[in-house]
This record gives sequence, structure tokens and C-alpha cells, in this order.
Amino acid sequence: MKIYYNSRCSKCRISKNLLESKKQDFETINYLDNVPKKEELEKLCDMLKINPVGLLRKKESKYKELVKELGAPTDELALNWMVSHPILIERPIVVKGNKAVIARPAEKVLELL
Repeated sequence: MKIYYNSRCSKCRISKNLLESKKQDFETINYLDNVPKKEELEKLCDMLKINPVGLLRKKESKYKELVKELGAPTDELALNWMVSHPILIERPIVVKGNKAVIARPAEKVLELL
């Protein structure tokens, strides 16, 4: 298992604690420091069954700034934005095998167990 994690995010901390409480082995990926490549984001979107625009954090100020400057993103543009500005990636993402969930609420992690 993997969790795409931001230590400042309470939902990430809750999800990580839930995995630990269920005695799951998992890799923690701090995606702000280890930014996923475009191909990895595409694979995550496939596992999540969403398009790249659906993986964007639309309440982030950076998102609003980019939309104001460049207009609404296409899927291709969304991928580029997330690679350039990983704060825009929705979180936490938990992966097990070829399945993934956005753990909002954290209990969504249980779908993978």
C-alpha cells in the first residue's frame, strides 16, 4: 500500500493513523517533496476512475490564480499544473494494488482493506 501524504493535512494524518491502527504495511509518499511524474498521476487517475481535472484541489489559491491567468484547465493542463504545483493534488490518496481512493473522509481507506 501507499499513501500520498502531506503532513500539514489533517485528513492525511487521520488516514495514516487509520492504516497504522489496522496494522497495514504502507509506504508514505510526501508528494510535495517527491512530486509524482505526469505518468504516475495519469495512472492514479485511472485507478481512481476520475479525469485529471477531478484530481485538482480547486479551493487552493494557486488553482484560482492559474484559472484566472489561463482559464479552465483541460486534462492535459491539469496534469502539468499538478507536476509544477503539487499542492494542487487532492489528498490523501491511498493505493493498494491497482485500486486507489481519495480518503475524504478517511474511512474511505477501509474500501481497500
